[in-house]
Amino acid sequence: MSDPHRVAPEAGIVADRTSLVWVEGPDAVSFLEGLLSQGIGPMRPGAGARSLLLAPNGKLRALLWVLRDEDRIGLICDAGILDTVLGDLRRFKIRVDVEIATETERVWEVWGPAAATVTGHDGSDVLRVGESGLVAPYPLQRSPLPRFVVIGAKPRAPIMALATVEMVRIEHGEAVGGIDLDEKVIPQEAIDTADAVDFTKGCYLGQELVARIDSRGHVNRRLIGFVFAGSAEPPGGSDIVHEDRVVGRLTSVTRSEQFGGTIGLGMLRTEVGAEAAITAGGIRGRVCELPIRR
Repeated sequence: MSDPHRVAPEAGIVADRTSLVWVEGPDAVSFLEGLLSQGIGPMRPGAGARSLLLAPNGKLRALLWVLRDEDRIGLICDAGILDTVLGDLRRFKIRVDVEIATETERVWEVWGPAAATVTGHDGSDVLRVGESGLVAPYPLQRSPLPRFVVIGAKPRAPIMALATVEMVRIEHGEAVGGIDLDEKVIPQEAIDTADAVDFTKGCYLGQELVARIDSRGHVNRRLIGFVFAGSAEPPGGSDIVHEDRVVGRLTSVTRSEQFGGTIGLGMLRTEVGAEAAITAGGIRGRVCELPIRR
């Protein structure tokens, strides 16, 4: 492929990075309507949509992908924040008739241009296909690179090495909960909320801050990419320095074969624009919009 953001060969499997929680019962829709930013009631069976799980103060607890199944609702999240998601759901499960359970089958991700072919996906939102179990689109936040989630048997594609997974996800600007995103993050700092928030629905947990930021249209920092000079790799967690002032923090960093150097993700003050010169851990670099390109 000519695209520098390649997944070799044409599709690769990401294993053990994703978890799936099922919520079912007579009150499942109303229960989740009061907790999540996405409108759950209007979703038709088979549909998927991005959503946010917030703290009462509006700070980000989890980025989710919602699957509306026939008689249950699935919440896909990063495996590292599964306990956070389960804990929050159970904490607010008060006088409602719902059951909350983690998917018992293995959850796989398939990334790459041939992901639909590998998973047998036919263009519908969610479908069941033979031995592969449940298959659903699971789009990246900032990149058109196809990604699907498969629950059940391992798809027929090679498993990507952890180093390759990090390289591809950082190149594409795919933030991970608990690494790039923590409970201090305001949703609008991390993603475009247009497809994750239903601004016409009723009240949900943490709504006030999200609505206020949306009306003002301004945050003080944002998730952004970095490209560093040479082969040196600044430590994750390093301060980002611009013009002798700390302006952010590096959250993820990896070597990139495509860029012949080191790339990273982090939170950066919004007044520092793309292509600005920065240092992290004493290593020179530049700011790059997401997804990272040359």
